[in-house]
Amino acid sequence: MTVHFIGAGPGAADLLTVRAVDLLRRCPVCLYPGTYLDPEVIAHCAPGTELIDTQRLDLDQITEHLVRADAAGAEVARLCSGDPSLYSALTEQTRRLDAAGVAWDITPGVPAYAAAAALVGAELTVPEIAQSVVLTRVQARSTVMPDTEALSGFARTRATLALHLAVTRIRELAVELAGHYGAACPVAVVYRASQPDELVLRGTLAGIADQVEAAGLRRAAVILVGWALERGTDCAQSHLYDPARDRAHLNG
Repeated sequence: MTVHFIGAGPGAADLLTVRAVDLLRRCPVCLYPGTYLDPEVIAHCAPGTELIDTQRLDLDQITEHLVRADAAGAEVARLCSGDPSLYSALTEQTRRLDAAGVAWDITPGVPAYAAAAALVGAELTVPEIAQSVVLTRVQARSTVMPDTEALSGFARTRATLALHLAVTRIRELAVELAGHYGAACPVAVVYRASQPDELVLRGTLAGIADQVEAAGLRRAAVILVGWALERGTDCAQSHLYDPARDRAHLNG
């Protein structure tokens, strides 16, 4: 049998892939992070599916459920919020499954930063303004960040930043980032993108902390920072679609 790590996307039931929905319908056991998902996501599961909310379980307890289901001959859907490649504890879980001799695979999902950008209506890579996106987090009540991944180092590139797990430190982060991007740099804070209670706060590094604190946001928010977010800005033409590009050789 196989444990299927499935990207559940940002939370909306209609943002799962076709493959993800097919797996949910056929797996008799489903483990899911109840904190981050719209309950409608679980509605894709077949009637009678054993549903296990992992929000209060540690990794050893989660692994115990996965191994037990495998021993019973049951395929398992292990839902991960967003995409399993980012902040999903995938590595810790798969190492445990490897040690137990349990097969597993991965189905990707819509990452939270992409859902946030869609809701804001922004391309994060704008020609000659920003051509890189840095996906990172900061340390709060979490594991230590590597010394080589200081936020100031990323900020010096002036790439678009997508900050996860950082909303509780928004005020100090805004001050730090303003030193590199400027206080007028656009910021968007997106809470629970795609879910019924989604919220978008737009502003600048100079004032975004006041908005976040007034809204009482404490978790489940992505912070997007960078000049690519500025609305109505002029930018260079992308080479791929530039009207001046010679396309004669593409017609052969």
